[in-house]
Amino acid sequence: MCGICGIIGGFGDRTEPAVRAMMQAMVHRGPDDDGYEERPVGSDIGGAVAAFGFRRLAILDLTPAGHQPMVDAITGNCLAFNGEIYNFRHLRNRLAAQGVRFRSTGDTEVLLQALTCWGEAALDELDGMFAFAFYEARTRRVLLARDHLGIKPLYLARQPRGIVFASEVRAVLASGLVPADLDQAGLAAFLAYGAPQDPLTVHRAIRSLPAGSMQWFDGGAAAGSPSPPPRRWWRFPPVAEPLPEGELVDRIQEVCIQAVREQCVADVPLVVFLSGGVDSAVLAALAKGNSDRLFTFTVGNATSATEDETAQARETAGFLETVHYETVVDDDWVQSEWREWMLGLDRPSVDGLNTLLVSNAVKVAGNTVALSGLGADELFGGYVTFDEVRRLRRMVAPAGVVPKAARSVMVPLVARLAGVNRRQRIIDLFGGGITYLDLALRARRVHGDEHLEAMGFDRRALGLTEHWLPSEAYDALTDVNQELFHTVSQVETLFYMGNTLLRDADISSMNCSLETRVPFLGRRVVDLVGSIPGRIHFPPGPARKHLLRQMASRVLPPRVLERPKRGFHLPLTLWMNGALREECEGSIAGLATSPAIDGGGVHDVWQTAVAHPGHRSQAQRLSLVVLGAYLDKIGSANPVAARPTRNSATVSG
Repeated sequence: MCGICGIIGGFGDRTEPAVRAMMQAMVHRGPDDDGYEERPVGSDIGGAVAAFGFRRLAILDLTPAGHQPMVDAITGNCLAFNGEIYNFRHLRNRLAAQGVRFRSTGDTEVLLQALTCWGEAALDELDGMFAFAFYEARTRRVLLARDHLGIKPLYLARQPRGIVFASEVRAVLASGLVPADLDQAGLAAFLAYGAPQDPLTVHRAIRSLPAGSMQWFDGGAAAGSPSPPPRRWWRFPPVAEPLPEGELVDRIQEVCIQAVREQCVADVPLVVFLSGGVDSAVLAALAKGNSDRLFTFTVGNATSATEDETAQARETAGFLETVHYETVVDDDWVQSEWREWMLGLDRPSVDGLNTLLVSNAVKVAGNTVALSGLGADELFGGYVTFDEVRRLRRMVAPAGVVPKAARSVMVPLVARLAGVNRRQRIIDLFGGGITYLDLALRARRVHGDEHLEAMGFDRRALGLTEHWLPSEAYDALTDVNQELFHTVSQVETLFYMGNTLLRDADISSMNCSLETRVPFLGRRVVDLVGSIPGRIHFPPGPARKHLLRQMASRVLPPRVLERPKRGFHLPLTLWMNGALREECEGSIAGLATSPAIDGGGVHDVWQTAVAHPGHRSQAQRLSLVVLGAYLDKIGSANPVAARPTRNSATVSG
């Protein structure tokens, strides 16, 4: 796990200082080593170069042979790579059979030689998490690519003299070559969902390379010529006819065991994040088979006993006989961690504090790699949204006889008769589309249309779809609306997890110089589980994650399987009303004065959320607090289209 950055273009003598500034901005991602390489791109005319920078967190092959950027002495090809290739040993054997000789024992050289021998076709051979820049000396061009689900980030900024890229937004800005101007479309998408939606960021000049995509750049980047757009090398698997259930569970167990075994490979200490639920318990049970002494960590809180899972995690650890550690967060500690979270934000998001808490605890204990159960809920159907979309579909189906255009006019009029807390919900539910995709996206909304419009955003003027998304966001979807489970699973995996959970897990753990691995998101696991029809995932009965539970019953006792899903939640509403109230009010006051947003609308939305507490209102309040803190951190002088403000007074609640 590392940080990569670079420039493709003709910035002259500004190139190396800019790349080194980006490297310095990512020391936390790689405190163990750094490297810089520069190569010519395009023709000899113009002096355009590809300059790669690297920060290393040493995990595999801790010797200097793992140094990056890595250059192949025979071809001159060069690679800067962030992540892990889990099936590198298999690929190494295949390449060795073709005559390739290796000088290192890690996965970086395997990836470099795979790209050298197989070109972009190598991407489809990889099972891992990665973002990389590959310089092909023969053609003097650069390939940028991300893994199938975008577990590892990669941000790009096109400037008149070339391309600037890095693993983090703040590193791109640290180059000094890219303006921090805010993007109204990115801000709106963030407020709609609680995280920026790829390929948007909240900065006008910076975009995220879409997950499962690749893009080539050559010397034309320096001349301002348009480059071919990103191309997808992976999409969510279509529904396939499954094996009989017993054989299917056998196959799921097989690919999960293989994923965990490969992801337990490390030359540094490794632990498992353990909650009280099934996902992390299964993960720990499978990891136990790869270690004589497995370490597990859990985090609880002293503020709310109803959201503390330490007792359940302790019981699971006892059954598995792991070396178990607990960290309990109290009000004093959360204030310190909250400030660290706000300062460490690479982009605004309503998630990530929980990952920072456990990552800090794991790193302080001397560990460098952690396994997380992230992905099981999305693929196996653990979230309440699977049930919610099914219920909502039954509710709104009769409204389908009324044309959508007519409903968009009639529903707001009828909704006025409802209370404030229900009005926007009715409009969102009955006024828009009623397909599985419509309902699944709506179930993940933080702010509805009414809130976003009150804060000064117009989705049509910003070029966003009716769901406040960029049109490119739908490119990875397959067989949409053919089946409820498959559609909801894609939304949860590609939108919620992809844009929120994975991004926040990466930045929060890497702020602590900790690598987080996610075995349930291994390529073979996703390709298998994602293709299983909903009727197999969701047979009649109350229990969610049917197939995962079938596999879990083989490695865990019934008392663990019978626990209700709770997840790792923090009592944020209590903290925002108590220990963190002063910090929250300061962020809101600052946001209300920003030209990026209608301050009067911010005030109104905040007061409404305070007056009508609930799960959604917590996310609504947190989104405003985080955005205010982020804008304060990057500076309030960023040029944006000024918006009229009605009231920028300090708000409370």
